[in-house]
Formats: sequence, structure tokens, C-alpha cells
Amino acid sequence: MPNYTKNDVLENPSNTRGLLGYCGKIARIDLTTGEISSLDTYQYVPKYVGGRMIIHRIFWDEVKPGTGALDEGNKFIFMNGPTTGTGIPAGGRSAACAIGASVLPEQFTFGNIGGWFATELKYAGYDGFIIQGKAAAPSIIKIEDDRIEILPADDLWGLRVHQTQAALEEKFGHDFKSMVIGPAGENLVRIASITSANDCALAKGGFGAVWGSKNLKAVTVHGTGVVVPADIEKIGHLRLNMNNPSMSPSPVLHLDKFGVPGSEFDVKYDRGNVACSPGCNQRCNCLLIGGENAFDDEKVNHIEKCVSGSTYVWSTDIPGTVGQFWPSEKNYCAPCKLLGRDFPVPDFEDPYFEEQGKVILPDVYNLWKADWRKGTWINDMCNDYGIDKWEIDVWLQTWIGMGVKEGLFDDMDLGTGMEVDVDSPEFFKEFITNLVYRKGYWGNLFAEGMARAIREMGYDRYSDTIFHGRFSNELGGERLDLPVSLEGGWGQSVHWQGRGYEGAVEMPTWLAANFIRMTSSRDSNTVEHFHSRIEYHAEAMADPYHSPGLIKSIINVQNNAEIKDSVMSCEWQSPHPWWPTMEAEMYAAATGYPMTAEELYDAAYRSKLLMRAIFIRNHGRTRRMEIEQVWRVMVIPDSWNQTADWQQWNEFVDLLYDERGWDRETGWPYRETYEKYGLKDVADEMEALGFLPERPAEPWHDYGEPPFVKFVENRAREAAERGEAE
Repeated sequence: MPNYTKNDVLENPSNTRGLLGYCGKIARIDLTTGEISSLDTYQYVPKYVGGRMIIHRIFWDEVKPGTGALDEGNKFIFMNGPTTGTGIPAGGRSAACAIGASVLPEQFTFGNIGGWFATELKYAGYDGFIIQGKAAAPSIIKIEDDRIEILPADDLWGLRVHQTQAALEEKFGHDFKSMVIGPAGENLVRIASITSANDCALAKGGFGAVWGSKNLKAVTVHGTGVVVPADIEKIGHLRLNMNNPSMSPSPVLHLDKFGVPGSEFDVKYDRGNVACSPGCNQRCNCLLIGGENAFDDEKVNHIEKCVSGSTYVWSTDIPGTVGQFWPSEKNYCAPCKLLGRDFPVPDFEDPYFEEQGKVILPDVYNLWKADWRKGTWINDMCNDYGIDKWEIDVWLQTWIGMGVKEGLFDDMDLGTGMEVDVDSPEFFKEFITNLVYRKGYWGNLFAEGMARAIREMGYDRYSDTIFHGRFSNELGGERLDLPVSLEGGWGQSVHWQGRGYEGAVEMPTWLAANFIRMTSSRDSNTVEHFHSRIEYHAEAMADPYHSPGLIKSIINVQNNAEIKDSVMSCEWQSPHPWWPTMEAEMYAAATGYPMTAEELYDAAYRSKLLMRAIFIRNHGRTRRMEIEQVWRVMVIPDSWNQTADWQQWNEFVDLLYDERGWDRETGWPYRETYEKYGLKDVADEMEALGFLPERPAEPWHDYGEPPFVKFVENRAREAAERGEAE
């Protein structure tokens, strides 16, 4: 069994070639020229670990400012990780990055995906691939061991996702695993996804449109190689102990069914029996067996996750508990363990039990009636057309539901030829089909994504019109207005941001979620769900804007996202707050390199810095730009009628920038920050471009005026009118 010391690697980098867990090759596939070449993985590891960390380095080196999402110069970079194919739980996941088509404004962004594809790519001998250029005609990439071909895809172009997967399997055999786009990607719909064979998707960044712009329909792969990890015995230990099912869960509410009429009759709904990738010991996906098919009369199986439930009915938001985000050691488990069929009894002896077990009541909306048929149709269309389910379920549906009640769509049909009706499956089928195929004015408009469509229609009216139908259970039914559009920042819908979908969270939690969103380029709460030790909760509640524990937790959450997308794990297995060396042990078991938790954490800082540098150099990112993205959400009342305070929010941002080693005024990292993490070359380039700040003599605190938000003005006007009427 190999065991490589740090000196083996650090004193002689060529020794990294002996590290297990890597194939040693990253394929470069140029669709314009047809040229196939490769990069040496070992020039990047262990410094950049794998997955997203390597992607950040390649993107920094190769993609320059001015590149657009749908430009030929955009590069789609995909990487698996050192744990992939080893049997380490969730190691079958993978990461991808590119300039995102759905992001507003277009920026570098990221995604992660499950499925069998990444493991099969490793068996073929590759740690990842870079796709660049644009094919002259519809094409697929076929990878079979060391042979990579660019093949015509005229017979596949136009097929839906499931049809494409079936056709590829019929053509090349069951052993090939594929990622594909559907008609949405072909038609450059900005919210188009890339989908694996088991309906896992790269959806948030609009990467399906990036593939469509390159005339790329699919990548299919089969490998006959093997992955030999360094420590089989250690892998056995990890499989038995990561997210150990004997651990007691946080005391949270548990729902066995969606509770939608019709679901109990002709379908079977199982929770927790579908793994998203090989080697997983978690199995947290939901399988709907025999659900409605949106395209024909045959029943279809749906593999779904949390967002799908809102499609069937939304009378209230989702309830939560304090312990959901603030776990204790005695009452802790990874979030999706809560979806399992076996629900252990909480540890009532936990001294934090009462504080942690407090239920946060959901707001009442009554946006649409329970309808099994409509819900399964919409989910099926998202899966099979290849579009971001979150955008449709959480943003489009809520916008239509609230807009109808406020009279926004009177005398409009949105291109469907029928009344705008949030409860009509037929309306949504027509609307979504028009969007996917860019039919007519409205289809073309919404193919650009909700954020761009609403701005074209008129932002003041179609975003900041007040919805009067939200009521707070926490305040005994008090009405709490919010705008009809649930936009959360960077052209993405809300998520754990304290109002709107999954908004039943306390102020410290939504402050954290908004900072995490603000410093990303998309909804990052899919891999950066906020979690903090319950020990910090009371402090954070007392003074959320200045809580050292809250600051520490946010940095931890962000760094752990880099680790999960690089060592390769997932949100539901990792991290473990009371097993801080787990990911380092995963890395060592796969590679033989004795990575410490501290080294891995430094690598996460390095990766985050590279991403920050890309945002600044390629997209002109500044502090003010970031704050303006989330401020609109934070002035909408939460469930306790609280909104953010401009002065204190800026003080909160100051503390987080300080902790990161970023300049308060600009949000740009200092030279010493880059150099601390081995990025002197990046600092040099940033200095040459004018993006390297000098430390000020006195701390900066000139925050200026808060951005104008029309919704705030509308709400104040209505309050004044009510006062005059009284």
C-alpha cells in the first residue's frame, strides 16, 4: 500500500505522479478544429486537489475578460475528483464551470452533478475534460478508453433528454454513460440544463445553452480501466461511518408524503431509495414510480428532490426548526438523512434540545391548489426538455400565482391562447413548450430566463408590484407584503434568504444566506446550505450583524463547498461538524497522500481566491455590485416583519471581508492574501490590471446610500394610504 509523505511531493513535485486516485490526464477537445489533446493532471495536484479547484486554475489561465456565455471562446470545464470510482461515499459526483448563460449579468459560475458519468470517465482514464470552440454541425463526443471522437448528431438533434439517453444506449450499448441536453439547450434557452442518465442535472448555470451554442448534444463515455485507491481498509471505515445512520437527527419535522390528492392512488412514492452516484451510502433522492407523463399516456418514473414538492401544492412555505441550521453534537445528521424512512428518536438529554427543537412556522400564501397531475407534468417537462426546475417551480409559478391575484395578467395570455391560470396543467404545458422552442414573442422572451424577461416587460410593474396574500404564522396571521417576483440575486430565484420559498429562517441564518449568495454568481445554497454549531446560536440571535461565531460559520460553509466539489462529496455527506478531518481522510484513503485538515482548508481558501480573482478580472466585480444584488431581498420583511439595516449590514460585510483578507471598499483581495495561499502570479496580474488594492491607513466605512427599491416605495405608499383611510 503506497503512502506518500509530504516531502515526497513538496520537495519533488514530479513525485505527485505516483499519487493514486488520479488518472493523470485531462482531455482537451476542440470542437472547432477537431483536435484532441490532453493536460497533465499532476501539474495541479495536490495543490489544487481536484474537481472545482483544478477548474478554477485552468479557467484563470485560459479564459480572458470579455468572453460571453454563448461565445465560441467560452470553455466548459468538467472534472471528477480523487475519490471518484474508489467507493468512497458520494465520490461519483463531479463539478463543472463556465461562463453561465442564466446568470445576470453573465459571469463565471459553477455546478455539480451526480450520476454514473464521472466514474465511467475515470475508468476511461481521464480526470476531466475541457470543451472549447464550436462544432460546424450538431455533434456528440464519444470517449471510449483512450479514444476520443467527435461524431455527427443529426439523428439526435431535436430529441428530448430521455429520448436522447435511450438512443445513445441503443447505439453504443448499456455500458456507455452520457450527459445530454434537450431541446431547451439546442434552442439556447438560458435556463437549459445538462442531464445525466439518472436525471441528475447541471441546471443552475444555464450550461445546457452553453453546449447548445457549441452544437454539442451529448458526451458519452465508457471505460474498461479500474481505479485503485491507496487504502481499501480505510475506505471500508468511511463507508460505515460517513453519515452514520445510528446518529440521532436534529429534531425537525418529517413529512412522509407530499400530501397531494391523487398521489396515494395510482403512484408509489418512496423516499430515500435512489443513490445519485456509485459508491453512495446515502440514497437521498425521491422516486415517484408511475407518475404522469407530460408527453404521452405512458406512466413515467420521476427522480425528484426537495424543490419538486412545491410544484404539486403551495398553500404555505416549508416549515423548519432552529436545529435544521444550528445542529448540536447529540442531535446532528446530514440534512437528507431526514428524508430516510427510518427516523430515529432525538436525544432528549441534549442540553440544547429545547433551543434547537424550536419549530419555525411557515408563511401562508395559498398560491395554487393541490394538483398531482399538474405537478407531475411540470416536473416531467423540466426533466425531459432539459430546463432548470428551480426556475420554473419556485420563480415562474409563484410569479404567475401572485401576478394573477394582483391583476397583472388581465387581458393577457402570455402566448398560450388561454387565460393565465396558475392551476391549469394545460396552461403550463403550452407556456413551457413555447419557452423551450422559442415560439412567438412570449416564448422567445421567457427563453431568456425570468430575470431578463421581467426587465423587458417592465421591472417596476412586473417585479415590484405588491402581493397582498402572504400571512405570517409567526405573527399570528399578520399580513406581510412582498413583491410578486421572488428574485434573489444574480438573475436567480430566492433560496433560504428569509422570505419567499424556504424562507422560514431566523435573521442570522438569512444574513448568512444572503452573504453567501452575494459573493457567488448563482444560487449557491445547493452546495453551501448554511449550517452552524448550536453553540453560536444565542450569540448570533443577540447581535447577528457582529457575531464572531456567525462570521466563522459563513467562512466555514463557503470553504467546505470548495472541498466538497474538489475532493468530491456532496452536501448530504459532508461536511461533518464534529469530524473535521473527514474530507482529509477521504483524500488520503484515495491517494495515499497524508493530507491534513489544515492543508485541505488552505486549498479551499486558495480555490475561493481564484474564483474571486476571476469575478474581479473577468467581470469587474466590486463590493457595491455585490450588495446591490441582494439588498432588494433583504428589505422585504421576513416572517417576523424584520428587514435588514443598511448601516449594520455593511458592518457585517466589513467583518467578513476582513476575515477573508479583502479590501472593504472594493471587495478585492490584498497581495498578502494571494501570496499567503501560493497565488503570487495571480497577485502580479491583478496588480498589472489595477485590481490590487493598497491597505488604507484607516478602516473604510463610507457606505453611501442604500440602493433604491421600488417595492419599498410601494409598501410605504400603501401604508400611508391605509393611515389616511383610518
